[in-house]
Amino acid sequence: MKTTMAAQIAALRDMTVADLREKYHEVFGEETRSRHKDFLWKRIAWRMQANEEGDISERARRRAAELANDADLRVRVPSGAFDAGLPSYGRTRTHEFSRPHDPRLPMPGTVLTRDYKGRLLRVTVLDEGFEFEGTVHRSLSAVAELVTGTRWNGFLFFGLTKPPRAAGGDQ
Repeated sequence: MKTTMAAQIAALRDMTVADLREKYHEVFGEETRSRHKDFLWKRIAWRMQANEEGDISERARRRAAELANDADLRVRVPSGAFDAGLPSYGRTRTHEFSRPHDPRLPMPGTVLTRDYKGRLLRVTVLDEGFEFEGTVHRSLSAVAELVTGTRWNGFLFFGLTKPPRAAGGDQ
């Protein structure tokens, strides 16, 4: 009893890559270099359908060849093809820091968040300081002290450094 084409194609999806490579050889009559499972089952399914239902007509094949011959083959994208609507000064903007950037801090513009006693704190890193609730503060420690009422290491409070290990702990 002959199975339907849909069942044969469904069976292809469950095959291993090695089985698909063997089936490819059976259907196409040549070896494949591919080991990409999706590619193989799709190619085999296409060929099986073409063998059963017939390939495209000779007339359609000739017309496709005519269209391919008449088409202008472009090897490169024309310059400026993707620049429509972009400013003329370039795509990348650079920014120079007035002083060396602390490597522990993220780039200016980053928003640091911390949940503290049910309150979500949001601090924006600026070029010169940190903005918290509309006020610019000199350091993260100043923000942490304002929120908690006690002195804190700002990097530790906002999770930018790991706490030191206890002496005598596992190394």
